[in-house]
Amino acid sequence: MLAVGLMSGTSLDGIDAVLCEITGFGLNTKIEQKNFIIYPLPASIKETIKRCCKSEGVGTDVICSLNFELGELFSNAAQFVCAKAGIATQNLDFISCHGQTIYHIPRKTNQFVASTLQIGESAVIAQNCGCTVISNFRTKDMAAGGEGAPLVPYSEYILYRNTEHAVALQNIGGIGNVTVLPKECQLDDVYAFDTGPGNMTIDEAMLQMYGKPYDDGGKIASTGEVINKMMNELKQHSYINMDPPKTTGREMFGPAFVHHLLKKYCEEKPNDIIKTLTWFTAWSIAENYRKFILPKDNLSEVILGGGGAHNKTLQQIIQSELPNISILTQEEKGFSSDAKEAIAFVILGNETLHHNPSNVPRATGAKQKVILGNITYPN
Repeated sequence: MLAVGLMSGTSLDGIDAVLCEITGFGLNTKIEQKNFIIYPLPASIKETIKRCCKSEGVGTDVICSLNFELGELFSNAAQFVCAKAGIATQNLDFISCHGQTIYHIPRKTNQFVASTLQIGESAVIAQNCGCTVISNFRTKDMAAGGEGAPLVPYSEYILYRNTEHAVALQNIGGIGNVTVLPKECQLDDVYAFDTGPGNMTIDEAMLQMYGKPYDDGGKIASTGEVINKMMNELKQHSYINMDPPKTTGREMFGPAFVHHLLKKYCEEKPNDIIKTLTWFTAWSIAENYRKFILPKDNLSEVILGGGGAHNKTLQQIIQSELPNISILTQEEKGFSSDAKEAIAFVILGNETLHHNPSNVPRATGAKQKVILGNITYPN
């Protein structure tokens, strides 16, 4: 089957669109990447998403409109990645779309029930592209008592399980998340959780101080020094010590979090602030490993994915924090750091079409395995 996976994450660096050929399902899944693009999000859309993500953000009319606007953009991304391969979207077997997270409440609070909202109207995608669309993957896991994330552990089990040693797959998108595959594991042995900030805090600080969307290759961080007072404050963040399963997002590490730090440390050099935030991401990853993974599993390697895998300074700091473990990238294992999550949703969509559960309860906290996603037909 031919399928497209679409992913727009918390980093807001564009829509990841991957064209794949996929056969089988479950442990018999075979998948081959045919093409991959990052379809840009207009600056006005990025700003609207950021406003919608704030708890005191915007009216429901803005979210209503944005849902359909994103549906058009997801359609465009699917059509573009297919056109580059000379394929019409009408000839796809399905499109699998994570959507854009607007707000995520992983656990019940005094004020709200556990809930999540991803938008990017699937009916618009199905109508424009003329094929079946699977979307809205998180909600069924949450209905079963889970946190709705992380969802990629299933695909990582399919693609990376190893009979010889334990492996950790560390994604560094806007948020950092890890999947642990113990040696000779079964699906029920897999566990995963969000480690804390990924690129989100670094990117926001880069935008505010340098007018750039990200620190290309970690070059600016490489020229700075860690601000000890700031780092000590960051190390006290309550999320880092929270027991898994746990998830986080823009609500905790978004613009408001960064703006507070920039205001408090406004006398410090910009490159030192970028270095400290980069160190915080690396430290939070390593600290989660030290607390929650290494006491149980003797890791020999960590495979980095997501945009953060291109940040050489970040990679070097992670290696210094975990000196006895090999820190590798997806490219070094023959995969793509950028396409990884979009490929995951092709696998999840394929499982849905085969009526197969694809959440990992040990990762999300769900009470049972469930079939994920909603299916929208083209007509």
